[in-house]
Amino acid sequence: MSMSGQTDAAATDARIQLVDEKLVMFERIADEFAACFHYVQDVHGQRRFDTFPVAHSVRYLHALWLCECKDLLLSVPTSIARYEGTYCLELLLGWQAGETARVVAFLHRKLDMAPLVDLTERIEDAVRGENTMLAKRLIHGRRVMMNRSFNLDLALDAIFALDPAQLIERVAAACADLGHTPEQIEWQLADMRSPLNAFVPHPMLARRNMMLMNSLGVAISDNPADRPGERTDRVAVTTLPTRPYADTEIAGATTLLSLASNDPTRRDSRAVAHLWPEGWAWLGLPVG
Repeated sequence: MSMSGQTDAAATDARIQLVDEKLVMFERIADEFAACFHYVQDVHGQRRFDTFPVAHSVRYLHALWLCECKDLLLSVPTSIARYEGTYCLELLLGWQAGETARVVAFLHRKLDMAPLVDLTERIEDAVRGENTMLAKRLIHGRRVMMNRSFNLDLALDAIFALDPAQLIERVAAACADLGHTPEQIEWQLADMRSPLNAFVPHPMLARRNMMLMNSLGVAISDNPADRPGERTDRVAVTTLPTRPYADTEIAGATTLLSLASNDPTRRDSRAVAHLWPEGWAWLGLPVG
C-alpha cells in the first residue's frame, strides 16, 4: 500500500473511532437530553406554568446547553444557533457574578411572543372562508404563543422580586444543583471546543439523531391540532401509493413507445425500414 493509501486508511479509522466515541458519549446523556428537550418545548409554550422561580430559568439555560451538546455529539447540521448552548453557559457564569441584565435580554429574545394582530386577522379570514381546519391550527398556535408570553412574565417577575444578593444566592444554588459551578462551567466551555464535539457528518450519527427526534416528536405533536384526520393541506394525510419524486405531468405529453415516436414525419423510420423492414412491420409501423 502506498503512503497515500496508508494515510487515507488511518484517517478513515480515526474518523470511525471518533464517531464511536461520539455515540458512546451521547448515550450517557440521552435520558437527560430527552427531559431537557421536553422542558424547552414546555417553556416555549407547550405548557403554561403556574409559577416560574429563578431555578426554572437556570434550568432553562441548562436545558438549552444540553440540547446543543446533543447536536454537537451527533453532528447535526444547523444553519442557525437554535440552542446557543455556549452562550447559555456564559450567561450562567456571569449570572452567578451578578450579571442579570444579559439573562433578562436573552429570556426576552427567546420567549417574547410575536405580534398577535396579524395572526388573529388570519384566524378571522379562515373562519370567514369556512376553512375550519386552518382556523383550529391557527388558534392552537396562538395559544402556544400566549403560553410562552405568560412563562416569560412569570420568569421575569421571579427575578425582579429578589434583591441582587438574594438573586445571586438563588442562582448559585440552582447552578450547583445542575452541575454549573464557575469551575465546572469553565471546564464545560472548554469541552464544547473539544474534538469530540467537532462536526463529523456520518450516517451512523444521522441515523441515531433521526430515530431519537422521531420518538420525541411524537410526544410534542400529540395535540388536537396535529393529530391525523382533518388537517390542512400542508400536513394532509398521504395517499398510497405515493407518486415518484419530482414526477410532473406535462399537458399534451405522450408516452414514447418506440424510435418512431421521436419521428413524427416518419422520414427516419422510412430510411431505417429499408435496412430492417421486417422489424418495422412487426412493430406495426408503416414501411416504405
